[in-house]
Amino acid sequence: MALKIGNKAPAFTLEDQQGNKVKLFDFIGQWVVLYFYPKDNTSGCTTEACNFSDNIVTFEDLNTIVLGVSPDSVKSHINFAAKHDLKITLLSDPDHKVLEKYGVWQKKKMYGREYFGVVRSTFLIDPDSKIAHIWEKVKVVGHVNEVLKKYAELN
Repeated sequence: MALKIGNKAPAFTLEDQQGNKVKLFDFIGQWVVLYFYPKDNTSGCTTEACNFSDNIVTFEDLNTIVLGVSPDSVKSHINFAAKHDLKITLLSDPDHKVLEKYGVWQKKKMYGREYFGVVRSTFLIDPDSKIAHIWEKVKVVGHVNEVLKKYAELN
């Protein structure tokens, strides 16, 4: 079943780049920007992470947490966050459990080859843990502004 606006956001617990357990449940009462990306230190993923990080004060002022999820390891996230001085929380999902719950682990095709990977997607989750908006197949440029604009429309 594909997730839709108004659905309860699937619960999860994942490790962040500090090795701490992070639960979606911890953020009840706050807005959450939950974005899924394919791989640390690739150009699009770096741009997206840096754009969210550059706007972290704006998100914090809106009582909003930003969580980035990829299948990369905690160690990879540590290096990625340090290299780019990221101020956001990165979560590691090497078993793809959360990626699958959110429907972003999909069959992809490149150069005629099929494989499974992350389809870049963002979920805006409201303080009651319901999905307020979904962006699928995200284009990185301008995406953070789209998220902030949608937040403003909803509040």
